[in-house]
Amino acid sequence: MKFFKTLFVITIIVSLSISCKQKKAEEYAQQVNNPDFYHACVNQLTDVIVHDIFTPPVASRIYSYANLAGYEALVSGDKNYPSMVGRVKDFNEIPQIEAGKEYCHSLASIKAFMTVARGLTFSVEKYEAFEKDLDKKFVDAGVPSEVIERSVAYGTAIGKAVLDYAKKDKYPQTRGLRYTLQNRPGTWTPTPPSYADAIEPNWGKIRPMIIDSSSQFLPPPPFGFDLAKTSPFMKEVTEVYEMGNKLSEEEKRIAWFWDDNAFVMNVQGHVMFADKKMTPGGHWLAIVKTVCKDKKVDLAKSVQAYLLVSMALRDAFIGCWEAKYRFHKVRPETIINASVDTKWIPFLQTPPFPEYTSGHSTISGASAVVLTELFGDNVAFTDSTEAKFGHGVGQFKSFNEAAEQASISRVYGGIHFRSACDEGLKSGREIGKLVIQKTKK
Repeated sequence: MKFFKTLFVITIIVSLSISCKQKKAEEYAQQVNNPDFYHACVNQLTDVIVHDIFTPPVASRIYSYANLAGYEALVSGDKNYPSMVGRVKDFNEIPQIEAGKEYCHSLASIKAFMTVARGLTFSVEKYEAFEKDLDKKFVDAGVPSEVIERSVAYGTAIGKAVLDYAKKDKYPQTRGLRYTLQNRPGTWTPTPPSYADAIEPNWGKIRPMIIDSSSQFLPPPPFGFDLAKTSPFMKEVTEVYEMGNKLSEEEKRIAWFWDDNAFVMNVQGHVMFADKKMTPGGHWLAIVKTVCKDKKVDLAKSVQAYLLVSMALRDAFIGCWEAKYRFHKVRPETIINASVDTKWIPFLQTPPFPEYTSGHSTISGASAVVLTELFGDNVAFTDSTEAKFGHGVGQFKSFNEAAEQASISRVYGGIHFRSACDEGLKSGREIGKLVIQKTKK
């Protein structure tokens, strides 16, 4: 009996000590409305995406849903930012907060983001220690326990609602569908060293978020296959071939910096092994983080930037992949080896999908338009996104300069023709403009 009385007293003391640390909303808000918490969530998701080797289009899908959930849970407490309900395609309803109840929206936002991250990736154990450490920050900041409980429940509900929304985007129906080679002159075939199957041949069927359809900003058809030396097709082939034979050190640096190939196969003798790296979408979202931190942007605008860029990335991949599998254009490596030089190898490894248009160019054009609208033109930044992968650091005077460099890097790398990059940039910029237009207040 004495033991239970002692235990009861200890419990009361612990409860009182906890309640003494709990603070009012205006007191704890300064600590918890910290954009670094959200930046860390995006970083953690990127690490898992790299580990799980998601393809660039699939990665863009994951980012778009996680950031949609994070944004909706945050702005339900902020009248300055519009909900995406009714603005994003088929996104018509989400859970609502209880009137008159106190919420910690920054915590709800993180829980919504992480609920989706867990639901759409494989290595969920990699989130456990990270989330536990983040949860402790809110307790240490003095957020009342009932507010924590309510906010976690709300964020989780938002995350589950977004996961339900994700189930209806035709992604499940496209799993396991393989590409049928066209077997016509000038059409895509698998490339060395792994001769992998085409990636996501049905991605154009995935529901977009902002554009009306995958073909809304479809580029004009590529140059027709013609091996005559003076044909537009062969002029492009010759340009890539000759450029690849005399790349400057600066051109090599630029090609390598923007490589962003999520799964590069290395061959040494009879041994083949893979390197995992960041996707193009992950690269641009890391640029979002860099600029937000440089400009000391608050939590709400940071989360808005992540969402709008991730939606632009998603729709740009959908539009680009529609073009790739509508036109089936051959890669430079294939046609050069067949018609010009059997021993020629591009500086970068050719990724496994058709050439036209350039995915990097399309998503970079879209991202640059969104970021320019949010932060202004001529915003200089240092991009050290992929330094940890050995790709160096880039200095840029504007988002558009970065997009244009990312685009031409594909020609330097020997994996795209110039027209695919030019037309990709054009399509991407139109997608970026539409994202801004449809998400304004």
